[in-house]
Amino acid sequence: MVFDSIIDSSYSRREYPALNSLMAHWAKTRPFAGMNLLVGTPVFRNTFLQYKALMMGGAKLWIGRDTVLCDFKIVEMLKGWGFPVLDASQALEQERLQAFDLVLDCAGQFARLSPRFGFVELTRSGVQFYQDSPKPVYVADSGIVKRIETSLGTGEGYVRAMKELGFKDFKEKPCVVFGSGKVGSGIVLQLLREGACVQVVTDTSFGANPFLDANGVPVTDCNDVAAVVSLVNHADYVVTATGVKGALDVPELAAALMESRAVLANMGVEDEYGPKVPAERVLAEKHSLNFVLEEPTHLKYIDASLALHAALGEQLVCEAAAGAGAIANQNVSWSGTRNPPEELEREILSVTLQDGLIGPEVCEMLGGLPGDN
Repeated sequence: MVFDSIIDSSYSRREYPALNSLMAHWAKTRPFAGMNLLVGTPVFRNTFLQYKALMMGGAKLWIGRDTVLCDFKIVEMLKGWGFPVLDASQALEQERLQAFDLVLDCAGQFARLSPRFGFVELTRSGVQFYQDSPKPVYVADSGIVKRIETSLGTGEGYVRAMKELGFKDFKEKPCVVFGSGKVGSGIVLQLLREGACVQVVTDTSFGANPFLDANGVPVTDCNDVAAVVSLVNHADYVVTATGVKGALDVPELAAALMESRAVLANMGVEDEYGPKVPAERVLAEKHSLNFVLEEPTHLKYIDASLALHAALGEQLVCEAAAGAGAIANQNVSWSGTRNPPEELEREILSVTLQDGLIGPEVCEMLGGLPGDN
């Protein structure tokens, strides 16, 4: 297969146990034989593993890409191998010529399409585009598997990106993290490992955060603007991970961010700083910082998410074969969003724990980090 030389020279199989398990199974069962799949996963080198698994399952791939968050070298490589690479408008044009059977989406880029079996959305940020979908939509980020990527991989990606950009010293440096959900707590975990002095800004009305409490991380309520401004004024690093567009768009806070010596970064999908803080004041012009890297999230952390994303496509095909009535009997709507089946998540977690490199880290995560954004 076209991807094999790059995969074999870049990764060991213990970095992708879940996708490797799917490949072995799908090579025999071929669940996507004869089907057209549009795959909107961000296009980077490690995405090759997901492409390979789907192709071994018999799929004909159409590669959907974001106009910014992709590796353009990889995009050109895919085109050179003959894969059609489409943005959202091109995908709509293609659908008029030939319908897609499945869409594996990311951030709702391709929500306007009408695939025969439905959608699988990779991120929570994309759910808003599917609220009224007439098609079934599995949301991979609704379950526990995606926490491996968001809590462990994204936090590691932030620190790795900062170091690649020249910000290598975190020891005893004051760092302010906005957000205490999966991504925010993952960033806190990595900064603590770097020896940083971490403070968290969050909405304390949601209650205590056992992970932050257990690690002695001070928490400031986001509504206490004066206290938040003081933190920013004394920070060396500020990073946003609230998952809310414009979360920091408060006049006093925006002014403090502009005057602060702190290095600003965003790890959310949306612009969390707001228009009062210009793009050039924030690293990567407010885009998720880890996407400056050749591999934004290490494969060992994203393997389970990519496997779940793909396996939920098979789930939709199986449900269609069983008929809509089978879904109705489980009190699940045939249209709209739904969570991943618990059994499927357990299978992927089991393979990750038993055969992957990150078993101990996952066990620590499951025992301590929060489950909600």
